[in-house]
Amino acid sequence: MPSDFEKVADFKNLYKAFKDSMAGKGFTDSRMKFQVSALDGVLQLREQILTKTYEVSPYNSFMVYDPKERLIQACSFKDKVVQHSLCDNVLLPSLSKEFLLDNYAGQIGKGTLFGLNRLEKHMRTAYKAHGMDCWILKADISKYFYSIRHDKLKEVVRQFVDDDDVYWLCKKFIDSTGNGVGLPLGNQISQVFALLYLHGMDRYIQEDLGINLWGRYMDDFFLIHHDKKYIKECLQGIKSHIEVLNLSLNNKTQIMPFKNGVKFCGFHTYVTKDGKVIRKLKNENKRAAQKKYRRMARLVKEGKLCEKKLYESYNAWKNHISHGNCVKLGRGMDDMVFGILGIR
Repeated sequence: MPSDFEKVADFKNLYKAFKDSMAGKGFTDSRMKFQVSALDGVLQLREQILTKTYEVSPYNSFMVYDPKERLIQACSFKDKVVQHSLCDNVLLPSLSKEFLLDNYAGQIGKGTLFGLNRLEKHMRTAYKAHGMDCWILKADISKYFYSIRHDKLKEVVRQFVDDDDVYWLCKKFIDSTGNGVGLPLGNQISQVFALLYLHGMDRYIQEDLGINLWGRYMDDFFLIHHDKKYIKECLQGIKSHIEVLNLSLNNKTQIMPFKNGVKFCGFHTYVTKDGKVIRKLKNENKRAAQKKYRRMARLVKEGKLCEKKLYESYNAWKNHISHGNCVKLGRGMDDMVFGILGIR
């Protein structure tokens, strides 16, 4: 039986990681160079990992402004390959057994739709037991990825990684940026570490506070309870718990009446007085989509963008909103896009 470290460095696993990395977007210089001599590149990576001469290359940093300003630090292609092998063959298979059911994101079968369906289930359960006499705590970690302390993260990772050599590789990625704080956005391993960093909070909510109706999608989470006083106590307990991790909640965190519903995973989900669960696209997401596809349709009309690019993106968005009560929105968007294109 190969060790976890040997699984990461296994040639077949690294080559599969290379193929999976190729499926990503973009044609960077590092990707093209690696692709020219892929077999040699994989063999070199294997040798570097096994001899512990592997080093993480400098990141390509740039800003994005949609939907908000963020610093993205993209890793080189060869580091992306190593991350895939480490995450797919060792970290995720092991950690997925530890993560609680209501910790969503970054796991096969547990994306935004899974999170939305769990929220709907929790809201139905709350309504069935207490009607509209419930409260929702909606919270968000402030500047989550930028605030994760390397020393604290390494302590958390060590609790779940027994293999010393795998732990060495994890530390390579943890310490590859910043001055002891912050994880680079846009990297697979950062997503895995971010899921794990708040695992203790998840257990605190479910096991210590006894909250069964809750869910977390990365740094965004909710709790549902019928006692407003108790949910306030939960809020204070969570604040104290995450303070140890150098984290705090942002100013959008609030406790609101159950009838108001909650914005989570891109949708506003609420329950009507007769117990029907409604899921609508958030207004800010709606406005952003209207702006985006109006611009793309005009570029197609002007011959500055190929029609295929528009339809690939637009059809993906239509599939996304199909998971909500958004028929009217979809028809309105069709009228706008096809109207600009002159298609009736």
